[in-house]
Amino acid sequence: MFKKLEGGTRWWVKGDLNGFFGLFSNVLTNFLAAVGLLIIIGMPSDIVFGNVVPGTAVAVGLGGIILAIQAKQLSVKMKKDDVTAMPYGLSVPHYFVVAFGVIAVVYATTNDWQTAWAAGIVWNFIQGIIMGVGSFVGIYIKKYIPRAAMLGALAGLAITYIAMNPAGQVFTTPYIGMTSLAIIFVGWFALKKMPFGIPAGAFAIMIGTILAWATGYMDPQAVGDSFSNVGLSLPGLALNVFGRGFAQIAPFLPAAIPLAIYDFLESLDNLESAEVSGEKYNVPKAMMVPAGLTILGSFLGSPFPTIIYIGHPGWKSTGARIGYSWVTGVAVLLLAFLGFMNFILAIIPLVALLPILMYIGMVITTQAFSTTKKEHMPAVALSFIPLIAGFVTLQIKNAINATGGTLDYQALANTGIPLLGWERLAAGDILVGMMIATIAIFIIDRKFLVSAVYALITAGLAFFGFIHAPAIGFATGWEVALGYTAMALVLIAMNFYRKHENVVVETD
Repeated sequence: MFKKLEGGTRWWVKGDLNGFFGLFSNVLTNFLAAVGLLIIIGMPSDIVFGNVVPGTAVAVGLGGIILAIQAKQLSVKMKKDDVTAMPYGLSVPHYFVVAFGVIAVVYATTNDWQTAWAAGIVWNFIQGIIMGVGSFVGIYIKKYIPRAAMLGALAGLAITYIAMNPAGQVFTTPYIGMTSLAIIFVGWFALKKMPFGIPAGAFAIMIGTILAWATGYMDPQAVGDSFSNVGLSLPGLALNVFGRGFAQIAPFLPAAIPLAIYDFLESLDNLESAEVSGEKYNVPKAMMVPAGLTILGSFLGSPFPTIIYIGHPGWKSTGARIGYSWVTGVAVLLLAFLGFMNFILAIIPLVALLPILMYIGMVITTQAFSTTKKEHMPAVALSFIPLIAGFVTLQIKNAINATGGTLDYQALANTGIPLLGWERLAAGDILVGMMIATIAIFIIDRKFLVSAVYALITAGLAFFGFIHAPAIGFATGWEVALGYTAMALVLIAMNFYRKHENVVVETD
């Protein structure tokens, strides 16, 4: 095996330090946020730190190592010394869903944390199975969905879920966050070297951390408290509780299926993003990493799915190659198994790390436009809208829940906030973004019949609730499906109106 991995990109280069600080902070932040949600809903610490944390760490840590090996194999095959591994970690939307929408709900009805935890890990198991199927059908989706549509939906995800909350945090504590942001901009956009040759990402974190401690922003007591969970904690099999979980899972399947589809489509988009950068990974092989490790994680007690992350071009531009991935994986395993997960963020202020995510969001958004034909750019912009709608909807609902208010769609509509429409638009947002951008691209190319076919396919997805609906089922999204059908009829009519102006539709 090792002879096959001789040559190609080195296992560690100088730029990997930049990538490690960025990816590790991202992975660790998501890990701690997911665990924190379980604490918030009241899950006992023995389940959280004895089962969930080590099981999740295996799924996350091994993924970083395996994807680094895949990158090494690709570099040897391509005879290149600058291949960058795909970033990887927990799927952000899912840990909110499984904590509040599955585990908390099951506990409320059963008053038993073992059963609630079991429902969460079975839900995760189902996610992994669907993602595994997607690993093989995803390549066909890639064949028939234009690259601009996939990259546009990815950019919409980057600018909302990846960059917006970090930007808010940066401007909440601007004297720290904007100092780190300035260093990131100078180092990674202007390519200016930092003092003593320190990588820009590391230097930004160092200066932000020094500034936070010097001004009393950080809490020394939190450092001491972070040691309360220190101790060896290795993963164990949780198969004995699967039966309890399957008994509870039926009501949650309508949400599980589209969310799993979302996961494998996002992984597919991110692999497409890497291909634009000149690195063509084996799609099924790469996508089986999050699918297989999500299933393994569920066997070990994790309720959280994993995913190939957005950001490959951003990490590549910082000089990260293979080392940033496998070192992140090893660090996550060690910190989780030794109980140090809280210690890192007790020392380093989160606001000093978040500008890195803003940078990644900007790079991904730039790529979506720079690699797209000029005439297709409106379609790329259109694909952002479902993601923006999803982000805004989530913020409105969280604000209402946090303040103890009542969700009243009509009252919001009367004030000019069409929450119901945004909610429909956002259901299955990444898939919606890809489909409406595809429809728009073929309209721009005057391939009206092809565009009509995609409109009818999207109508079918909506009718059965895969998009634009709160649940999968018969006619759950019929209203939006009717709209897409009407759109298809218009496009068919336009195909025959002044037909001499059309571009000839090419067929396979």
